[in-house]
Amino acid sequence: MGAGREVAILLDGVRDKNVMHLKKLNTALFPVRYNDKYYADALASGEFTKLAYYSDICVGSIACRLEKKEGGAIRVYIMTLGVLAPYRGLGIGTRLLNHVLYLCSKQNIPEIYLHVQTNNEDAINFYKKFGFEITETIKKYYTNIDPPRLLCSHKRRNNN
Repeated sequence: MGAGREVAILLDGVRDKNVMHLKKLNTALFPVRYNDKYYADALASGEFTKLAYYSDICVGSIACRLEKKEGGAIRVYIMTLGVLAPYRGLGIGTRLLNHVLYLCSKQNIPEIYLHVQTNNEDAINFYKKFGFEITETIKKYYTNIDPPRLLCSHKRRNNN
């Protein structure tokens, strides 16, 4: 790579033909294994689930689930957001999250929420920068992971 040449971060949708990239990233990034429903939800969310490429290498992803609340309102659950360690700090996670926040704004979706392990300070601080607030601690959420606690964070947009 030449000096001063900026490398583009490209986002691509997840489809049946490339869902294996999401599966490989999840295996490398997260301490849990995701079931078929997770991948079905990710595929069903359309533009809300993306793979991130840096120099044509798949290095990160965001996977969301769209949920219908009582009364028909939609909210977005960020199931996973992760970037491989060597590529952190390059704006990839920010790009992925901003993409979903933009879609929520464009589609007037007022609520986005996610869960983070209580010991994942980097992720907690990352989400706080985007206006997410911790709303709940769920004890004994995990059975085979230490710590077993999980934080629930929400971001609500005002519809002014």
